[in-house]
Amino acid sequence: MSIGLLAFIASLPILVIIVLMAGFMWPAKRAMPLAWGLAAILALAVWQVDFVRVIAATLEGALSAIDILIIVFGAILLLNTMRNSGAISVINNGFDGITSDRRIQVLIIGWMFVSFIEGAAGFGTPAALAAPLLMGLGFPPLAAVMSALIFNSTSVTFGAVGAPVIVGTGAAVSGMLPEGMVMREFLVEVGVWSAVFHGIGGSFLPLLVVAMLTRFYGKNKSFMEGLKAAPFAIFAGLSFTVPYFLMAYFVGPELPSVVGALIGLYIVITAARAGFLMPKETWDFPRQEEWEEEWGEPLKTEEKDETSVSSMSLVMAWMPYVLVAIILVLTRLGLFGLDNLLTAFTIKWTEIFGQEGVSWDITPFWLPGTVPFILIALVTIPMHRMSGDKVKEAWQRTVKQLIPAAIALFFALAMVRVFVQTDINAADYPSMLMALSQSAAAGVGGAWPLVSPFVGTLGAFVSGSNTVANILFGGFQFSVAEGLGISRTIISALQAVGGATGNMIAVHNVVAACAVCGIVGREGYVIRRNIAPSLIYTLVVGILGLILIYGFQVAVY
Repeated sequence: MSIGLLAFIASLPILVIIVLMAGFMWPAKRAMPLAWGLAAILALAVWQVDFVRVIAATLEGALSAIDILIIVFGAILLLNTMRNSGAISVINNGFDGITSDRRIQVLIIGWMFVSFIEGAAGFGTPAALAAPLLMGLGFPPLAAVMSALIFNSTSVTFGAVGAPVIVGTGAAVSGMLPEGMVMREFLVEVGVWSAVFHGIGGSFLPLLVVAMLTRFYGKNKSFMEGLKAAPFAIFAGLSFTVPYFLMAYFVGPELPSVVGALIGLYIVITAARAGFLMPKETWDFPRQEEWEEEWGEPLKTEEKDETSVSSMSLVMAWMPYVLVAIILVLTRLGLFGLDNLLTAFTIKWTEIFGQEGVSWDITPFWLPGTVPFILIALVTIPMHRMSGDKVKEAWQRTVKQLIPAAIALFFALAMVRVFVQTDINAADYPSMLMALSQSAAAGVGGAWPLVSPFVGTLGAFVSGSNTVANILFGGFQFSVAEGLGISRTIISALQAVGGATGNMIAVHNVVAACAVCGIVGREGYVIRRNIAPSLIYTLVVGILGLILIYGFQVAVY
């Protein structure tokens, strides 16, 4: 069978997801089981994968969903605990001291805070943490999820202290570098060029999100109301991307997102307080009773009397999030040996049902859902002096919110692992994912720099991880660049950047964020909104890659 036909067949489960969720607005819990079923049938009938291997791959994916569910559970629990303690109300009131303009609030929380958490933790943590915080400020749930997921892109290439580049790209090209080239030096160069692409595309991302916010969730449905905040939005973009690039250039791929976000957060909050470049008119959402049904229900914060609410200081209300950020930095940077302590306990199942390469492991205390989310949720109880009834209510609500998301996540990751595990098959075909990418390579030839980031986007869309996308396709991209005689470094960077832009529409990230914000079933709306900025960002990066390689003929290995 030709590689083109194989690629078309392999794309069918992905097309089913897009059509059912973005076209017919099916909830993920209905669409994902069908997509998995189709992938399994194709694996058995076309790739002739052993039945036991398909079952093992399915189980591998379902077990992998536990990691994400723990993160989601912890994020929801922390939100519900803070909501019941009254902290969310205090935080909401505290933002009036900075600005009540929703366009500026989304830049502070959605852009800067998301980027910081991504740089420190990654793996789906930022949107699960920031989206409910935006809800607490009064954002419609759908707007909060859309914004948090779109913003969770530029920082992703250097998320989890550089894991996508260091772990993902490093593993993908291991053994492929020429003799004498040091892996660390190559990865630093990949990081620098990734920061160049993100620095250009990411600087304008805040303006795009603000314009989308006013167009889709404003009373007047106007892009212009977002564009009126253009000076501040572009300023906010540069406040992150400039230190972000400098860290990648002078230090390496570990800290661009963490340090860039911290510096940018200080700059943006200071500028907002001073009124620097701020829009003249304050913009807000319509009144809650005017919200469209698909936007979701507003977050109901715990009602307390004025004395009780005012008795909690703003510092105390923010303290759980402050502790989360501190713990993430201390653990992810390996300070005081905390990383070794938290990773000491691991549960493993290797070669599931005797299948080569099919395995699962979980390090429960290393997951941010456990430490710090659940840990800080428990600490918040005495810190905010919560009653037993309020604590019980928070836990019950959390479990209730989590159950619908579990179905979608189990089948989403099961489908991913079936895609990957078709690499061992009786038909002697490349795996389903590799068939897709090889077909693209054969079809575009020298225009590969334009297509390269889209391969990364595909990998992230399916797997939900920039690191996994780089592992899956990094070696393939390196080989294509080598065959075409163009820069392997720049192509590897394009792969890493594409994997980050795909994060905006990654199915299990969308499912997780919707679950945290209580809008399970509206995942299709999110993908429909986010697919345009994801593809635009990816296209811009691809064009820049073409220009650098063929226009400027950049001489980089």
